[in-house]
Amino acid sequence: MNSSTFTPPSLKALDKRLRMQRWYFAPKLRGAENVDPQRPSLFVGNHGLYGLIDSPLFVAELYRETGVYPRALGDHFHFSVPGWGPLLTRFGAVDGTPENCRELMESGQHVLVFPGGAREVAMRKDEAHKLVWKQRTGFARMAIAHGYDIVPFASAGCDFTYDILFDGEGFKHSRLGKRILKNQKVNRFLRDGDLFMPVSKGVGPTLLPRPEPLWFQIGKPISTECWAGRSDDKDACWELREQVADSIESMLSELEQDRSEARHKGWRKWLLKGG
Repeated sequence: MNSSTFTPPSLKALDKRLRMQRWYFAPKLRGAENVDPQRPSLFVGNHGLYGLIDSPLFVAELYRETGVYPRALGDHFHFSVPGWGPLLTRFGAVDGTPENCRELMESGQHVLVFPGGAREVAMRKDEAHKLVWKQRTGFARMAIAHGYDIVPFASAGCDFTYDILFDGEGFKHSRLGKRILKNQKVNRFLRDGDLFMPVSKGVGPTLLPRPEPLWFQIGKPISTECWAGRSDDKDACWELREQVADSIESMLSELEQDRSEARHKGWRKWLLKGG
């Protein structure tokens, strides 16, 4: 990867590509004042269901409000999918390896990561607006090692665009799932069922997502200065991880309360207001 060769798309090009999504989901961004375009940071947030709706809209709104276009660290499996991997690369995403992250940070770029990765995208029935980060602290380690501030952000609404009918837990415990996961090659690809994408329905019995209001909030930057020189200290990385998680969870709670009030006013009213 040559981090210096990427040129962000124009906002006009992004808007053209996302015009329908912006009209349908009426994205709103709060907290843009917490972003310093001149200070490269690591944006850390929660991943929405399927990861295809909210992520592009968040990047576009961030770009619109602040002029910052972060380079996203994607889960490895994305870049092995023909057509899909090159598309993500075209819009600035890179395989989320420590080496790629290091190169981006050493070149002073804004970086975006979803610590939950594909597992958070493959949401279970009871995981709406919940962080599923397991024991991951890699993002904290990289931020400490390179002196990057972490800018936490929350994405609310995407998890309610569909009703999950059958999820990864059901698959893993089903007769068919157990049989499929016995195949070691398939098991590795599905990560013991973690990558099983839920079967869902949207508007009525269709696959059309419900027009939920998608709201984003950016929190105050979290400096890593107090952990300087401790990137290999597991306790330091965990402490930073938890501080970031607490910030995101607090924003999610606030956003959902406000978003719920907006939904009760009628979807067309909030849609037109936010579009």
